[in-house]
Amino acid sequence: MMRKLKAKRVVIKVGTSTLVYPDGSINLRAIDQLAFVISAMRHRGRDVVLVSSGAIGVGLNYMGLKQRPKAIPEQQAIAAIGQSELISIYKERFAIYEQKIGQVLLTRDIFVYPKSHRNVLNTFDALLAQNVVPIVNENDTTAVDELDHETKFGDNDQLSAVVATNIGADLLIMLSDIDGFYDANPNEDAKAQLLAHIEKVDQQTYDLAGGSGSRFGTGGMVTKLKAAERMIKADGQMILANGEDPSIIFQIIAGEPVGTLFG
Repeated sequence: MMRKLKAKRVVIKVGTSTLVYPDGSINLRAIDQLAFVISAMRHRGRDVVLVSSGAIGVGLNYMGLKQRPKAIPEQQAIAAIGQSELISIYKERFAIYEQKIGQVLLTRDIFVYPKSHRNVLNTFDALLAQNVVPIVNENDTTAVDELDHETKFGDNDQLSAVVATNIGADLLIMLSDIDGFYDANPNEDAKAQLLAHIEKVDQQTYDLAGGSGSRFGTGGMVTKLKAAERMIKADGQMILANGEDPSIIFQIIAGEPVGTLFG
């Protein structure tokens, strides 16, 4: 059964597992597919914003490091190195499809203070009006948590939902390393069933969720459910699907029943 989706303005969130192989090398094929799909969507008149993880994963690869450093300043340094490398790769790949991009690095407090909140929304509107795809990430080099000044989103699942609800996106497509939301952990239970549609996120839904994933990423299923809950409250929809081949976005936009639809 085909889905009915509103998808004039779409936010696509890609996790580190889509962009970086388990051995730490960069998945250029996936990035190229992502650039192709988003460019095609943009050329058909859709507003598309890409929320991309991967700065630390790409930074580790660039610096030839196997393990994520434990110290915050070192993590932030790796993020700074990785972010510039990542945006360079995106720029190169999008250029093949004649699509311009713009980088937007955010901290949580930008959405808290009215003036900066208004300014960042104006920036998104201006970029989209000029047929530019904003590529968003948390500003990992400066984001910290302090008692009176919280600047971290915590993870890019939350960041993507905050961006999507603030810019009035109809749909949040979240690409991860799992096919969707299951009624049990599919890695541990062979009888786990993929749930095609979840209308509301409640305590029972959270009870089904597990822990976080790869050594490169920070998000787990709970953060994805929080993002879905935020989208539903804003009268939007979210689809969680496997990002191994980003061309799955074409199937999602066409309304094919892939992944899990929230809302």
